[in-house]
Amino acid sequence: MNIKKLGKLLLSATMAASLVACGSGSSAGSDSSSTTYKIGLCNYVDDASLNQIVSNIESRLAEVGKEKNVTFDVDVENCNADATVLNQIISNFEANQVDLMVGVATPVAMAMQAATEDSQTPVVFSAVSDPVSTQIVESMEKPGGNLTGTSDYLDTASVMNLILAANPEIKKVGLLYDQGQDSSATPIAEAKAYLKEKGIDVVERTGTTTDEVKLAAQALVSDGVEAVFTPTDNTIMTAELSIYEIFNEAKIPHYTGADSFALNGAFVGYGVDYANLGVETANMIAEILLEGKNPADVPVRTFDNGTATVNTETCKAIGFDFATIKEAFAPLCTQVNEITTAESFDDIK
Repeated sequence: MNIKKLGKLLLSATMAASLVACGSGSSAGSDSSSTTYKIGLCNYVDDASLNQIVSNIESRLAEVGKEKNVTFDVDVENCNADATVLNQIISNFEANQVDLMVGVATPVAMAMQAATEDSQTPVVFSAVSDPVSTQIVESMEKPGGNLTGTSDYLDTASVMNLILAANPEIKKVGLLYDQGQDSSATPIAEAKAYLKEKGIDVVERTGTTTDEVKLAAQALVSDGVEAVFTPTDNTIMTAELSIYEIFNEAKIPHYTGADSFALNGAFVGYGVDYANLGVETANMIAEILLEGKNPADVPVRTFDNGTATVNTETCKAIGFDFATIKEAFAPLCTQVNEITTAESFDDIK
């Protein structure tokens, strides 16, 4: 063992009980000039929303590290929606004795919850749409256990209101989602209830792969739907670049639960600012590691769902006038933003 490592361990051994929860990190107020915090971050899948979160977690932790004179050593992995790979990544994090794990998206958070039941390694999740119903936390205010984080909870009724604002006479709406995505369960149920109350017919189509999603999109066109709704569903998000032209050619607006869908060609993305969500996730990580906070007592953070992002290219392609749409949406949103089609947010900077 080298001298630097030995000194670091001796320092850790003399610290308060808060250190036990933070592994190799130091407690607030101590000399942290040589402290390195090991963080294991796993992203669920490569899509614009989740990648934006990861990028902002990394950049914000780098800022905090400079401010506090500490180092956050972040091991970023991506399981690409493969459960076997996900479990191996988490096992590696545990073997490497990380001070904290970060799970981006619901399936990763759930896997980390199960894997850390014995070790109680702190876990901060991000982009978990419904952490209570999935039993990741006991409540939003008092999470309990060793997990807390940020939620991209979707106000489904607000998206439905946008659909009616654009087409008050609409008769049939398609729902496109992956049945295996926990993030889709609640908003799809809410959308069905809303549309039923309004007397609007509903057609459901699902897919678990990009090829299946393309077939589902084509089926919705054949079904004669006048609009399509997708919540914060990572499977559909991954496939959006492959399906948006199908809807554009059929003049069918695709309403979705995140601005990244609109970036990739959907008509509207409505929901949270994922860049800000990543920043706040990093802030929670810092609070737990640097201030010794217990995840069980740190409330899950939610965000304003009031931003509608309209893809102006798609808007024109399906026969809408952006100025008219913006005027219709404005009373229902905190703000209406515009975007054009790109693969990632970095491509439009």
